[in-house]
Parts: sequence; C-alpha cells; structure tokens
Amino acid sequence: MQTIIGAIAKPLGWLIGTIYGVVGNYGISLIILTLIVKFCLYPLYMKQIKSTAKMGAVQPKMKAIQQKYAGDKEMLNIKMSELYKEEHFNPMSGCLPMLIQMPIIFGVFALVRNPLLYLSDDSMLFAVHESFLWMTDLSQPDKWILPIAAGVATYISFSMTQQQQSDVSSAQSMGGMMKMMKYIFPVMIVMMARSYPAGLSIYWFFSQFIQIFFNMRMNKIRAEILGTAKKGKKKRK
Repeated sequence: MQTIIGAIAKPLGWLIGTIYGVVGNYGISLIILTLIVKFCLYPLYMKQIKSTAKMGAVQPKMKAIQQKYAGDKEMLNIKMSELYKEEHFNPMSGCLPMLIQMPIIFGVFALVRNPLLYLSDDSMLFAVHESFLWMTDLSQPDKWILPIAAGVATYISFSMTQQQQSDVSSAQSMGGMMKMMKYIFPVMIVMMARSYPAGLSIYWFFSQFIQIFFNMRMNKIRAEILGTAKKGKKKRK
C-alpha cells in the first residue's frame, strides 16, 4: 500500500511544483491542487452515490425476499440475483469508486503532510515554508483557526453524507455509531490539524468545503432516483 501511495504522491508532487511555478504561492498552489483532485474524483463520487441511491430504492424488495427465504439460502441467493438483474443493480458497483478514490486521497495526504519526500524541484524546499494569510510558515501547525474551520466543514460534510445513506439498511443498523461519529470525527480532525502542517489543514478544509457543494448536488440526484423508483412502483400497482 505504501508503494502505491508513493507512486501517486510523486506525480502529485510534480503537479503542485508546476502549479507553484505558475502562481508563485504555496498556499494558493495547495488550493488549486485540491480543486483539481476533487473535480477529478467527482465522477467517482457520482457513481457511488447513484449506487447508494439505487440500493435504497431496491431495499424493500430485498428485505421481502430475505424474510420469505430466510430458511433457504440457496433459493435466497437465486432470488436476490434475479432481483439484481431485474433492477439492473450491481451491489458491488458502489465499492469500486471508493477503492479507486482511497489510494488517491492517501497519496494527496502523504504529499501534503510530508512534501519534501515527494517534491523533486529544489525551489519547493523553501516554498513549503512560505507564509499564507495569517500563517507565517505552512510547514508548521496552525493552532486554532484552520483546525476549527476544518472541523466545522467536516461536520457539515459528514452530516450530508449521512443523509445520502439514510435509506440503506447497513446505515440504519449502525445508526447510533454513525450519529456518534458525526460529532467524534470532526473533533478528531480539529485535534489532528493542530499537530499537522498548516498546508495539510488547508487541503483538508478546502476539500471538505468543496465536498459540501458536491453533497448538495448528490442529495438532489439521490432524491430524483428515489422519486423515480417510487413512481415506478405506483405504476406497477
């Protein structure tokens, strides 16, 4: 896994070096890098949310089959396969986008946390120590403003993600844990951001800030998919 992360972080290091060569500011370069990464991952986010919404739409049928054939696993598997085929649904389709996203996200994290390991341009050795806004050195932690901003953005984004998953049974069965994580995770982000380089906090804050707008769009698409599924049920009745 470390080899994969390094293989991703290296070209990202070249990319941020190229961006820095154009804009001449490390803080702005981090923001632009964040925008590029998020918008490159956007199609994967969309595929994942569509799969999650589709799962929510077929969930009542899945529950009915599970209850009817609870004592016959072979027939249960057959009926579930027939349901997936009938609904044009692949239960694994929501996992693939996440599997692709994670190494990329870890690669960005590794680059921004330890930029000197992956930057080939010697001029970037000084760039990572530049000041940005109120921060005098982006290689040092910002103790309060950025960590709190990152925590608030994470809380909003995490809450919206929970809304996207509200119709999936696995999310319902873990409802209590997810509700706890909605509060615990942002606090963890605040604590970590106070110890990590400010450059990493910039990346995380803007990443979550962009994700909020992605989630607004995704929630709208999710509602449309579920609405279409409900209309389809009424027509069949």
